[in-house]
Amino acid sequence: MIKSHLEAVEEQLLVTSRIPANSGHSLHKGTPREAFIKEFLINHLSETVSIGTGEIVDCDSKPNEQRNQFDIVIYKKNYPKLDFGGGVSGFLAESVVATIEVKSTLDNPGLIQSINAARNAKILKQNLNRSFSTGWLPPSIMNYVVAYDGPAQMKTVFGWLGNHHIQNGIAIEDTKERTSKKSPSLDGVFVLGKGFIKFDNSPTTNVPAEIRAQHPDINWSITDIERGSLLMLFLSLLEATNNIQGAWLNPLPYLQNVRFHNIAWA
Repeated sequence: MIKSHLEAVEEQLLVTSRIPANSGHSLHKGTPREAFIKEFLINHLSETVSIGTGEIVDCDSKPNEQRNQFDIVIYKKNYPKLDFGGGVSGFLAESVVATIEVKSTLDNPGLIQSINAARNAKILKQNLNRSFSTGWLPPSIMNYVVAYDGPAQMKTVFGWLGNHHIQNGIAIEDTKERTSKKSPSLDGVFVLGKGFIKFDNSPTTNVPAEIRAQHPDINWSITDIERGSLLMLFLSLLEATNNIQGAWLNPLPYLQNVRFHNIAWA
């Protein structure tokens, strides 16, 4: 049922995306397509998370410094956020589950921009008090790209990603446990109607057990498939949000430079 439903939604997204294609400005093509993905997420993800647009801050972030703006931020609703106006927010790193960059057509420069933004998100500090957890907890903020069009084969996209990693010395950390391994940049690239690339660190994997037994050092799965990219994106986000965690924000690091004067005691 879920497979059939999400394949139908993927086809609907591709058809609906043709409407803004008649626009004469790239912004007028991209913005509606972002809205289509946001609507899908709002209608399908758990109500424990919410969907927004903006930037991510941590306890070391400073006013007016350069930060990445993310098309879509999936964040926990029980954490605060900063309202910058106009539907743009500043999300505390502790609250962010995942980000999604939406591309009308995926190309090498666009992928590199998303890789760099993902790396910036992954180095942000998260100050949490923890007591317990159950279910799979992502080892870091998850960062995804969703595109409506792109190369005919996903190995082309993986070549772009791999070349950028090699040229910039971006390496995968050496962790024996697969599900605790952190991607050094993107966690997934999904091109609707074409296929997907996924960093293979979550419990749900499309790598057959016999292949993993032969190649235990596999880090990425590369799949060409006409329908199924949206399904894998949904499953990835489901895993990232389908957990129970006894954790709460430690606000003190955000106040490290705050000083109150003229204090009286009684």
